[in-house]
Amino acid sequence: METKPMTGLEELMDAAWPAAEREQSGGWVLRAASGVTQRANSVWPGDPGVDAHGLLAALREARLWYRNRRLPLIFQVFEDPRYAPLNAVLDQEGFTRQSETLVLVRDGGTDSPARDSGVEISVEPSPEWLRLWWSVDGRGDGTALAVARGILERCPSLYALVRDDDGRPAAVGRLALPPGGTGGMYCMATRPDARRRGYAGRILQALLREGHARGLSSYWLLVMASNAGARELYARAGFQAAGRYLYRQERPKRHLTGC
Repeated sequence: METKPMTGLEELMDAAWPAAEREQSGGWVLRAASGVTQRANSVWPGDPGVDAHGLLAALREARLWYRNRRLPLIFQVFEDPRYAPLNAVLDQEGFTRQSETLVLVRDGGTDSPARDSGVEISVEPSPEWLRLWWSVDGRGDGTALAVARGILERCPSLYALVRDDDGRPAAVGRLALPPGGTGGMYCMATRPDARRRGYAGRILQALLREGHARGLSSYWLLVMASNAGARELYARAGFQAAGRYLYRQERPKRHLTGC
């Protein structure tokens, strides 16, 4: 299987989930989107640095940038020896570790999955698509959903939706299409009462077919390390682990009081 190295995948992931605000600070990219999703409101330290003094200076600048936006300081840190000095500084500063996520990859293959006429494909997320995805993965009200939609639509993508026998949306998924011929699977969500009926598999295969039709050479997919069921589904579809990352968040300096 020929896949991009993790450094290349990091760039693709950043392009596939673009925040409303972005600022380059040395080798780090500071991202903010009104607090909607960790990925769009975290530092991507693409060039993490090795000098402790320089890292502390960069940390102070990042802390101020997020404080001015009333957001917590969060880092998206990949499992890579390059990040060891940064992790040491974050450990010293008391940053938490949370949301361990696996990066899975597979090649484009030579055969296209059979067409599933029951899966609806569109180039933008419909209101039904958004409602189902947000009901499963979302955090926040309609204003937060509007921010999330902006994140999705900043990268060319395809959106898949499948319905149950009653015509209700049962599962959805998104294939992000950043430049470079590699596609990213995102927003795989199934309505809780419709799970274990094969809907997620149909979404995945339909998006792989669309990618094949567009000549994609490979794919990546992100899944929580704790989600054994989803990992099994993706393994059956040919995805293999290529790396992992987690989020490191600064602890509050004081305890909040009151309601």
